[in-house]
Amino acid sequence: MSVAVTRRRLLAGIAGAAGLAGTAGTAAWASGLFSTDPTLVTSDSALVADAEAARSRVGAATVTATLTPRPVTLDLGGTTVQTWGYAENASGPLIRARAGDLIRAEVVNQLPVATSVHWHGIALRNDMDGVPGLTQQPIAPGGRHTYEFTAPDPGTYFYHPHSGVQLDRALYGVLVVDDPAEPGRYDTEWIVVLDDWVDGTGRTPDQILSSLQSMGGAGHMGGMDMGGMDMGGMDMGGMETMNSPLLGGAGDVAYPHYLINGRVPTAPAVLTAKPRQRVRIRIVNAASDTAFRIALGGHRLTVTHTDGFPVTPVTTDALLLGMGERADVTVELNDGVFPLVAAAEGKTGQALAIVRTGTGVPPTATGRPAELDRQVLSTGTLDATDAVRLADRDPDRTHRLTLGGAMMPYRWTINGTTFDESEPLLVRQGERVRLEFVNRTTMFHPMHLHGHTFAVAGTGVRKDTVIVLPNQTVTVDLDADNPGQWMTHCHNIYHAETGMMANLAYQA
Repeated sequence: MSVAVTRRRLLAGIAGAAGLAGTAGTAAWASGLFSTDPTLVTSDSALVADAEAARSRVGAATVTATLTPRPVTLDLGGTTVQTWGYAENASGPLIRARAGDLIRAEVVNQLPVATSVHWHGIALRNDMDGVPGLTQQPIAPGGRHTYEFTAPDPGTYFYHPHSGVQLDRALYGVLVVDDPAEPGRYDTEWIVVLDDWVDGTGRTPDQILSSLQSMGGAGHMGGMDMGGMDMGGMDMGGMETMNSPLLGGAGDVAYPHYLINGRVPTAPAVLTAKPRQRVRIRIVNAASDTAFRIALGGHRLTVTHTDGFPVTPVTTDALLLGMGERADVTVELNDGVFPLVAAAEGKTGQALAIVRTGTGVPPTATGRPAELDRQVLSTGTLDATDAVRLADRDPDRTHRLTLGGAMMPYRWTINGTTFDESEPLLVRQGERVRLEFVNRTTMFHPMHLHGHTFAVAGTGVRKDTVIVLPNQTVTVDLDADNPGQWMTHCHNIYHAETGMMANLAYQA
């Protein structure tokens, strides 16, 4: 069964279908709260099938994968945690395909709750987008579900649940779609996944969400109760304590650990190559509440892609990535041992990996490369290459999305309403659609759109996730060429789960 949602559409309710406290998703689904609206394109529409047929390629390969979400025990590098994951490490299986290939991924749910898989950044068919209550039923405990879709665009993507705050565990993995026409121009490739970690260290992400909601944003530091002394990013006077000169309010959760490729800084992952080799690094920020400032000691980074799409290359000392953003960089390696550091922006702590091309003394877990405090680049300021730039065209329709909310009460909104009370943002096939993200809060919000990429005004850079700073407006344009119903939301999972999301819905 597919559904078209009009009102009372809760992604928190979707989490409720997964058995999370404080939500109403199971009851909503059973009672028909997600009612069918005949004026909207549903996920089982012929228009969705037609769009997928247009993406498919004769003779395309089929890439298969099996994902088994389940309780796991992970070693983060001397720190052992009980969590949920797809594998016995902190990232799920790497799925690799070529542009135009068919991906077939079977999910076997061994969790005690329902789950789903969203394919972040992929312009895929709507019924495979992985949003329970909107594009599919939740995958029940013990259940199976097969996702099958064409991956049309090359790039660096990832996958994760769209059920409650399950992303804030080890339920994520990287999806790389290779470009058959890629010229290469590098000798080796590394995949670097950034994460913030709390699960198994005293509280679960669901308990943190419950604490934020019940205590109005107060009461946890690194997942532990603090008796109201730390206001989850606010001090007692109501001012932000997790604050960044680049982002403003930088998060709600002070995590005990920050990871690169599933390892804590005291036992870091090691990336090896030879001196003078050129390496391509695919960086994914899979964190739930943390932006990272990334630098490689003794080197500069040349950014070549963001969110999968090529940009006019820019060389910088450091790179800022919000939650859900990805970037590809190249670097020519020196001889020695160097720290690859992802500093938790506006927070205390960092993630570390070691880059080794020769002999040398390994960096310390707390060492801070000077590059972090030099030129810092945000991917939203990059320029699209001509090959992926949207054609100049006036918008046929404009939606203004005013981002609101506060820590007390812990409630985050778009246009003054949480998702359960919101109305769809209507579009029609073939339109040029403009979205204006207007941030009226003191925190930054990485805004993500499912099923499409957009062009950021002023630069044309193609993205699916963009940072919107406090009291700033970011305008993006997209072509409505993928019919269905698509979430747009803040990729701070705690903001999304408490209301900062909307449904971009195609009209029939």
